[in-house]
Amino acid sequence: MKIVHIGAFILLIVGGLNWGLQGLFGWEIGSLFGGMDQFISRAIYVLVGVAAVVELATHKGNCIPCSPNGGMKGSSSQSQGGSDQAM
Repeated sequence: MKIVHIGAFILLIVGGLNWGLQGLFGWEIGSLFGGMDQFISRAIYVLVGVAAVVELATHKGNCIPCSPNGGMKGSSSQSQGGSDQAM
Protein backbone atom coordinates (compact mmCIF):
# COMPACT_ATOMS: atom_id res chain seq x y z
CA MET A 1 0.00 0.00 0.00
CA LYS A 2 2.97 2.32 0.55
CA ILE A 3 3.83 2.19 -3.17
CA VAL A 4 0.27 3.23 -4.06
CA HIS A 5 0.51 6.12 -1.59
CA ILE A 6 3.88 7.30 -2.96
CA GLY A 7 2.65 7.02 -6.55
CA ALA A 8 -0.52 8.94 -5.76
CA PHE A 9 1.48 11.60 -3.93
CA ILE A 10 3.83 12.06 -6.91
CA LEU A 11 0.89 12.34 -9.30
CA LEU A 12 -0.73 14.93 -7.04
CA ILE A 13 2.50 16.95 -7.13
CA VAL A 14 2.47 16.75 -10.94
CA GLY A 15 -1.17 17.87 -10.96
CA GLY A 16 -0.46 20.74 -8.58
CA LEU A 17 2.50 21.92 -10.63
CA ASN A 18 0.37 21.70 -13.76
CA TRP A 19 -2.31 23.90 -12.19
CA GLY A 20 0.35 26.38 -11.06
CA LEU A 21 1.92 26.55 -14.52
CA GLN A 22 -1.49 26.92 -16.11
CA GLY A 23 -2.46 29.72 -13.75
CA LEU A 24 0.82 31.63 -13.98
CA PHE A 25 1.83 31.16 -17.59
CA GLY A 26 -1.11 29.57 -19.42
CA TRP A 27 1.03 26.49 -20.11
CA GLU A 28 0.17 22.92 -19.20
CA ILE A 29 2.15 19.72 -18.91
CA GLY A 30 -0.08 17.95 -21.45
CA SER A 31 1.28 20.21 -24.17
CA LEU A 32 4.60 18.35 -23.89
CA PHE A 33 2.86 15.27 -25.25
CA GLY A 34 0.86 16.92 -28.03
CA GLY A 35 -2.03 18.41 -26.09
CA MET A 36 -5.32 16.92 -24.97
CA ASP A 37 -5.90 15.20 -28.31
CA GLN A 38 -3.12 12.71 -27.53
CA PHE A 39 -3.84 9.58 -25.53
CA ILE A 40 -0.80 10.02 -23.25
CA SER A 41 -1.93 13.49 -22.13
CA ARG A 42 -5.42 12.27 -21.36
CA ALA A 43 -3.96 9.26 -19.50
CA ILE A 44 -1.82 11.56 -17.34
CA TYR A 45 -4.84 13.67 -16.42
CA VAL A 46 -6.92 10.58 -15.63
CA LEU A 47 -4.11 9.18 -13.43
CA VAL A 48 -3.83 12.49 -11.57
CA GLY A 49 -7.59 12.39 -10.96
CA VAL A 50 -7.44 8.78 -9.74
CA ALA A 51 -4.53 9.71 -7.47
CA ALA A 52 -6.62 12.47 -5.92
CA VAL A 53 -9.45 10.03 -5.22
CA VAL A 54 -7.01 7.48 -3.73
CA GLU A 55 -5.44 10.10 -1.48
CA LEU A 56 -8.85 11.41 -0.46
CA ALA A 57 -9.95 7.91 0.53
CA THR A 58 -6.72 6.78 2.24
CA HIS A 59 -5.06 9.96 3.51
CA LYS A 60 -6.04 9.72 7.16
CA GLY A 61 -4.65 6.18 7.46
CA ASN A 62 -1.37 7.12 5.73
CA CYS A 63 -0.69 10.53 7.26
CA ILE A 64 0.94 10.55 10.69
CA PRO A 65 -0.25 14.06 11.71
CA CYS A 66 -3.81 13.11 10.68
CA SER A 67 -3.77 9.80 12.54
CA PRO A 68 -5.98 9.36 15.63
CA ASN A 69 -3.15 10.22 18.05
CA GLY A 70 -2.44 13.38 16.08
CA GLY A 71 1.17 12.51 15.39
CA MET A 72 2.14 13.34 18.95
CA LYS A 73 5.81 12.73 19.57
CA GLY A 74 6.87 10.46 22.36
CA SER A 75 5.92 6.96 23.28
CA SER A 76 5.34 5.06 26.47
CA SER A 77 9.03 4.11 26.68
CA GLN A 78 10.11 7.76 26.42
CA SER A 79 7.53 8.99 28.89
CA GLN A 80 8.94 6.76 31.66
CA GLY A 81 12.22 8.77 31.56
CA GLY A 82 14.87 7.75 34.05
CA SER A 83 13.53 4.28 34.83
CA ASP A 84 16.85 2.76 33.71
CA GLN A 85 18.90 4.71 36.24
CA ALA A 86 20.53 2.85 39.13
CA MET A 87 19.20 3.58 42.59
